[in-house]
Parts: sequence; structure tokens; C-alpha cells
Amino acid sequence: MRGLYLAGRWAASDGGGSRLISCPADGTAVRSVVEGSAADATAAVAAARTAFDSGSWAALPEKQRGEMLLRTADLLHRDKARYARAEALDTGKRFVEAEYDIDDVVACFRYYGGIAGTDAGRVVDTGNPHAISRIVYAPVGVCSLITPWNYPLLQVSWKVAPALLAGNTFVLKPSELTPSTAILLMDTLTEAGVPAGVANLVTGSGPEVGAVLASDPRVDMVSFTGGLATGKAIMVAGAATVKKVTLELGGKNPNIIFADADVEAAIDYALTAVFLHSGQVCSAGARLIVDAGLHDRVVDEIVSRAARIRLGGPFDDAAQTGPLISAAHRAKVHAYVEAGVAEGAVLRTGGIIPTDGELSKGFYYPPTVLDGCTRGMTVIREESFGPVMTVETFTSESEAIEIANDTDYGLAGAVWTSDASRAQRVAGALRHGTVWINDYHPYVPQAEWGGFGQSGNGRELGPTGLSEYREIKHIWQNTSPAPQYWFPR
Repeated sequence: MRGLYLAGRWAASDGGGSRLISCPADGTAVRSVVEGSAADATAAVAAARTAFDSGSWAALPEKQRGEMLLRTADLLHRDKARYARAEALDTGKRFVEAEYDIDDVVACFRYYGGIAGTDAGRVVDTGNPHAISRIVYAPVGVCSLITPWNYPLLQVSWKVAPALLAGNTFVLKPSELTPSTAILLMDTLTEAGVPAGVANLVTGSGPEVGAVLASDPRVDMVSFTGGLATGKAIMVAGAATVKKVTLELGGKNPNIIFADADVEAAIDYALTAVFLHSGQVCSAGARLIVDAGLHDRVVDEIVSRAARIRLGGPFDDAAQTGPLISAAHRAKVHAYVEAGVAEGAVLRTGGIIPTDGELSKGFYYPPTVLDGCTRGMTVIREESFGPVMTVETFTSESEAIEIANDTDYGLAGAVWTSDASRAQRVAGALRHGTVWINDYHPYVPQAEWGGFGQSGNGRELGPTGLSEYREIKHIWQNTSPAPQYWFPR
């Protein structure tokens, strides 16, 4: 039984606790893992602090750290099937989707390994011939990395790869629901050459383990991906020691379809935007905002296709999407649907928890479409994080933009139109961190990811994702020192 990795070795929990991980698709046992305690989290921070303060990891040339990331990518590719199976069992997602996720993990490690040593800072022109002024980078220090359950290893890679490249040490706390691939990663990093103490892992709950990782004064930075309420609590915890805190807190993402769009493509992508991974995607296009004149044609077809989406487990070749992560989460999603109907939305399809056959063994929820929605509804304002599409309409470009921006979040959105000028105007006006034009969901590790408003602060991926794990240092050198006699002798 694993789950606590400290200073290069697997250890038993201070409290001796364990947690059984079950597959959301059918409730079968996956594995038992260590249930870490606050004391375990404290010990992990101490291991990371000792490793960082020794100076050997940060002193290593960045190119060498990058080579370890490239070796990690190669090892992940080698073990892709093993990782994908573990991911599918933990999350219940289709095995083929888990394989895609591991490909993206490999790409992330390769990207950061590939840019190692390409940005050594800059020399500043001071106008003084006797001064050398340089901007250089230093690692932040000890990083607490807290990750969610929907894309377990992918979200880990977005944090671990740049943290290591920058020369930091870290303590990783994966979601207590989906820890398996994070556990596997510790052995992979060790095999790739990452020294003992640089990478540490504690499995366990947020209130027990995460709270320590957010508040311990020896931690220099917290990077968190997850829910809004927890993100706010982490900001408060980090404020006591003025830690660096980066947050990705989800979204309520608009998908706008104008009357001149390629309607068939827009309909197809609208389904993928919200029903991929049963809507458990922070950037899911849950808010369909469609031209009023196009409403019936678009929504009727979406409803027809959504009703035919087949639910099933990770290894069901006929399945098109899987279960939700837990009974509690399904109850939350269902409550949002019920609230929407109570507030006046029209339930067009879905909205009923399956109780028959194989689906009754898991936490399945059917693709659901709520029509006739308005901006004041709870299901419009709050993130349900499930397979729930809400439909709103507009009659002008300005109204479409106004509706799309009327949210506390600002993570992602899309605009569908054949008018190139309109596409650029609307994309420029949307207050969201990623905007797709005639597309939905693609991303690359070279491009930054993050949101406006309460979707969080900071960015992951791209050069900025690396900058989050660096401190900027200015070094000034006087090449010809001589007395100034500012004060008389």
C-alpha cells in the first residue's frame, strides 16, 4: 500500500490510515492507498525543504533538469497502457480517453524539457559603461501542488514539469479520489533521475493534508486546481506568510453560435464541448448561447443526439461517455438540474438518474439539456461540473457578448461564425482566458492556460507557466568601483 513518498522512499502513514479507491463505473475496488495525516504532510514539507536548502537541485544546470523531464516523457510513453488503465479505473472515464490524456502528459513533459536553457534572463542597458545589470531567474523554493480528480495525471504534469525545470522541490497532493497515477509517477521520476527529496507525495483529504500544505510557513508557493471555495480558503491560508499562490478554479463557459455559422459543425462541437468526460471538464461549454433565429434548428438536433449518447464503463467499447466521479457529485449535479427546472428552465432530455441494468452499479448521469434559461438562474450562475447544457438566446452581437461575459468566472469560451471580422471582434471582447473560434477544447502545452475573474489567478503551460515557478532577480555589478564621497571624509 502506497501513498506517502518522502525523501526518496515509500513510508507508512503516521496515523496508519488507509483509503479504498473504487471505480465510479461499477463500484469495484481498485486499490488501497495510504490516508495521509497532517503529520505526514508536515514531514513531506520538511523533506522538500531539506532537499531545496541543500542547494544541489537548484544548482544543477537547467539543461540537465530538462533532460530528466525528457526521460520522464519517454518512460511515460513506455508505460502508457499502465498509466491509462490506472487513470480509467480511478475516474471511470473511457480507456481511450485516458490514453489521450497520457499522450497529453507526455507532451507536457517534452515541452518543458525541450525549452530548458533557452531563457537565461537578459542584460539591461543602464547607460553606465562601468555597470553590468542582469535579470536572472531563481526557483521559488518549496512548492505545494494540489490537484483535482477529473484529469488526475494531466493536471499533475502541468505543475510538476515546470516546477522541476525551474529548480524547485515539491510536495504533491492528488485528489483523494484518484491518486493512482500520481503514485506511479513518483517511481517514474526516480527512474528518470530526479534526486531524493525533490519530489514528495502525500495522499489524503484536503482538510487534513491540503490545509497543512497551504499554510506551512516552510512552503514558498501553492499551486491549486479545483473548486472555488477551496481556492479561496487556500488564498487565505497562504496570506499569513505571503506565499505565492496560483489558482485554476473552473468556469462557466459560453459557447456562442451565430446565425451564419457552419451549423452542422457547431452542433457537433457543442455536444463534445459539454458532454465529453460527462461534463467534468473545467472548460466545458456548458452555456450554449445561440442566435434566436437559429434556436429551434440547433437545439432540437442537439437534444436528439444527446438522448442517443451511450453511457458505459472504461472498457465498454460501445460507450461514448462514462460516469460521474461519486454519488455525492452526482447528487450535486442532479440538484442543479432540479433547481433549473424549478426556476423555469425546460428539461428537454436527461435529468433522470439511471436505476436499471449495469448503469445502476455506477454513478451515471445522462446528457441533459435545459432550454429556455435566463441569466439569473442558479444553473447558469454556478458550475454544475456535469453533463448539463443550458440554452440561452440572443438577437444581436452585443447582446451575445453581454450574456457570455455575465459570469463571475472567465476561463474559456467559443464563438461560431463564418464572418472573420465578427469572430475577431467577439473573441477580443470576451473576458475569458481561452477563446476558440469555430472549435472547442483543443489546447497545446506551448500556450498558456488560465482564466479571468474567479476562474483563478496565474497561468499554467507555456512560458508563463514556467515563470510562475520562478523568482526574478536583478544583479547589478559595478566593474570599476571607486569612492563616491557622497558624505564628506
